[in-house]
Amino acid sequence: MGTRGPRSSADLAVATSADVIAIERALPPAELTDEQVDVWRIIVNRMPADWFPAETHPLLVQYCRHTIRARRLAQLLDNMEKSQEVDIKEYRDLLRSEEEQSRALASLATKLRISQQTRFDKSRKTPLVGDKLWDFGK
Repeated sequence: MGTRGPRSSADLAVATSADVIAIERALPPAELTDEQVDVWRIIVNRMPADWFPAETHPLLVQYCRHTIRARRLAQLLDNMEKSQEVDIKEYRDLLRSEEEQSRALASLATKLRISQQTRFDKSRKTPLVGDKLWDFGK
């Protein structure tokens, strides 16, 4: 039987095993490639453990895919820009594809609340979380 009366501030300051709830981070789905899994883990580990409930996983999967696709398009564009001969039509198509990936990433990041816009407390004028979110697997 416990003690009677209200708990003292000293009792309240000490966490007991009953007070602690372990929350596991979302695991990457098997459908992702190794590179996409790396992006998943960086994003999931960057945010609080309960940030991505199961209903957000499809959006996060797409975010990881778009991140890698945008990286691939950037590599193709870099290689094309280094080349002596550039096919303007192909170059323009790659630029459009890159822009589409960027728009998809921005939209998904906002919906997942991982973009700078959604992580900024306007009343404090400072970011809610430190560190660099953009350093994916570098």
